[in-house]
This record gives sequence, structure tokens and C-alpha cells, in this order.
Amino acid sequence: MKLRVIIEPDEDVYIAYCPELPGCVTYGKTEEDARRNIREAIELYLRPSEEKVPKDAKVFEIAV
Repeated sequence: MKLRVIIEPDEDVYIAYCPELPGCVTYGKTEEDARRNIREAIELYLRPSEEKVPKDAKVFEIAV
């Protein structure tokens, strides 16, 4: 899966975010730190939830 990542300088840090994943944002002191941190943030954002599912709920998976 490929996602766009935007990195912008902001005062003394670099802000990184993924427009396709609302709220998926991080920062780093260097651009490389920001790249590393946004990769981790995306992985965590996309990690399956461990939330308990009610017995009567229908669960299915989709591929994107």
C-alpha cells in the first residue's frame, strides 16, 4: 500500500502527516526523524483494533 506523506518545516521541528489518514500526524527534530516517526504512526494507525466485538455483530474483512 502506498500513501502520501507530507513533511513541512515548522520553527525547530518537521511536521509529518498523511492526508488519507485523518489524525495521523507526528513530528521530528530532523526530516529523517519525521519520516521514521510517520512510518511508525501509519503502522499504528492501520493496526487492527483489539476491541471486543459483540456476539451478534457481523465481522468481515476488506482488502484495499
